[in-house]
Order: sequence, then C-alpha cells, then structure tokens
Amino acid sequence: MADDRKTDDPELTAPLGAVHHLNEAQLERLEQVFRRWFDEAPNTYLRRVRGRYWITFVVLRFTGAKIGEILRINDAENIDYKNIEIQVPLSGSMNRRMRYRRVPVQREVVNEIARYLAEFPRMRGSVFGLEQGNFRRKFYRRATEARIPQELAHPHILRHTRAMELVQAGVPLPVVQELLGHSVIEHTARYLGLRATEASIRAILVERGLL
Repeated sequence: MADDRKTDDPELTAPLGAVHHLNEAQLERLEQVFRRWFDEAPNTYLRRVRGRYWITFVVLRFTGAKIGEILRINDAENIDYKNIEIQVPLSGSMNRRMRYRRVPVQREVVNEIARYLAEFPRMRGSVFGLEQGNFRRKFYRRATEARIPQELAHPHILRHTRAMELVQAGVPLPVVQELLGHSVIEHTARYLGLRATEASIRAILVERGLL
C-alpha cells in the first residue's frame, strides 16, 4: 500500500499561509454527500463496500491523520471503544515494529465503526484495508458532488481542516502536534500562522496574563 508522505504532505513544503482547508459549509456538504452515498447503496453488497469508504472518511475527518496511516489501522485491534480512542499507526513504522499515537475521537466515530461491524461482522479486521488509489478516486467523486474546488478535493484536506479546527478552538500547539503526529512543532505552528493576527495574538497574551 503506497504511503502518502511524498505527494500528500503539502504542509511540510508550502510557504507559511499557503496551507488550504475546508470551510464549515464545504465540510458539511462533503459529509452529507459521503453519508448519502453510503445510505443510498442499492443493495447489501454495495452497502458493505461503500461502508468501508464511509468509515474511512469519518476516521480521517476526526483524527486528522494521513490517509496512509488510516489505511493501516486494524479495526479489530486499534479501536478503543471504552476510552473512545483510535490507535493511529505512525508513518514509517513497519508491521513488525509498529508504533502508534492514541487519538481521542467523538463517541459517534467509534459508534459508526461498531454499527458497520454489527451489520457486516465478517469485515472485522479488514474495514480499513482499502487500496489508497481507490479511496482517492472515491473521495474526489464525492468532493466533486459536494462542489468542493478541485484544489481542495483530496483526502489530505481533511488533515488540514481538522488541524484548523483544533487551533481555532484554542487547543495548545504541543497537543495539536501530538494529535497530528508532527515531528516538529514548526509544522503545527503553520496552522496558527493562518489564523493569527497581531490583535488576536495580543488578546491571547492578555487573557493568559502575559501582557
């Protein structure tokens, strides 16, 4: 399965302020289109197939992980239903020496996985075992249906979007760094640069008693 580090990591090479993300309306349309595509599957076979793409989309959306990481998740081992966390395999780690980061998610995310497996129990252990190229094609088609601009119609846009959600919600950068699996905090700080203005920085420092 191909890794996306070379072709799907624009935040590592793009100049400050050039990292794009979906706005709230675009994200909502994309979620609705993906959900409807799954729900309107005309038969059980297609529902089983489409469900895997839907679950992968949901996990991408709420973990901020790379597609290459998500497709290495073993749903039988890496989903913690009790603590509502997903163990995301780190990029570059191999099967025999797999390393993970634990990413808390909304309960509905693990519930979606549980519902799918309850409906298709034979898929246990292989839900995320998709071919990356196929997922990209399905994603692009759903993004086109959702009227997402072509330059934003790729899976990695969900990583940028989740990062912006976290930063805009005031999550400390070291925490965002840990959740995204960034090796250095400068990569994470790029998202802060997209939204921070002199006024907002001053307001933050005043609020924290630093000015």
